[in-house]
Amino acid sequence: MHLFSPPSRGLNRLDLVLSFAVGALVAWCVYRLQVVLDYDWHWETIPRYLLRRDADGGWVPNLLLQGLLTTVRLSVWSMLLATLFGFGMGVFRASPRLLRRLCGQFYVGLVRNLPPLVLVFIFYFFLSGQLMPLLGVERLVRGASPEVQSWMTLLFAPPGLMVEFISAVLTLALFEGAYITEIVRAGIQSLEQGQWDGARALGMTRYQQLRWVILPQALQRILPPLGGQFISTIKDSAIVSVISIQELTFQGMEVMATTYLTLEVWLTVSLLYFLLTFSCSLGVRRLELLGQRR
Repeated sequence: MHLFSPPSRGLNRLDLVLSFAVGALVAWCVYRLQVVLDYDWHWETIPRYLLRRDADGGWVPNLLLQGLLTTVRLSVWSMLLATLFGFGMGVFRASPRLLRRLCGQFYVGLVRNLPPLVLVFIFYFFLSGQLMPLLGVERLVRGASPEVQSWMTLLFAPPGLMVEFISAVLTLALFEGAYITEIVRAGIQSLEQGQWDGARALGMTRYQQLRWVILPQALQRILPPLGGQFISTIKDSAIVSVISIQELTFQGMEVMATTYLTLEVWLTVSLLYFLLTFSCSLGVRRLELLGQRR
């Protein structure tokens, strides 16, 4: 006797009733907003802040789409660096050596118990005020050729905001890396002891065991939470607007200050965030299905 029936591909009556109820609730909310809310909508203003015409008459991204692209760059670089931090410290957290476990535990405990906004300010003032001038990064960036600067702008940020961008990436990477550390640790420890014993019986070193046996299997198990962490990184990137990173939230505030269209601007920003994160969710789901077929 099966406790649960197999999943159905079609819609049953309950699904239809629930869909109708949700649709009716949304329609009622929209109606009440139009009746009760005394607000003069000006949606026709928003498109000009998404796209604009350049000097040649072609369409180019305007403030909101520029902010969206900056959010994508910031999230991608932060997640790549956070993955390196997370896998390294995750292996430390699962290590049999006490010192390595303590290092990983200290990193996770420190970062996860500090507000990310505080980390943003610490790294921004430390990097921009102390470390970057000492290393001469800003001078190096400004002294680069125009072609190199154009590539920097495309892949990272404009030269004038490179220090702030690096500070933001490091902050987000360290913050998200602490959560990835626990994800990786849980994935490694979820494998059976027989996997370690079998690899050890083949004469593999611990590095070889991790490289060829443990991590490939753990990666399949931790892919869903890793995808969720990437989506979280996209949303958490909004906090770096406080250090003048011109990502989507920062540009939304700029447009709102110019147009005074509070609801239109923030609803548009919310929609752009949703489209970005939902697309990532679909991509992660696709990777999960590909991994299950192997």
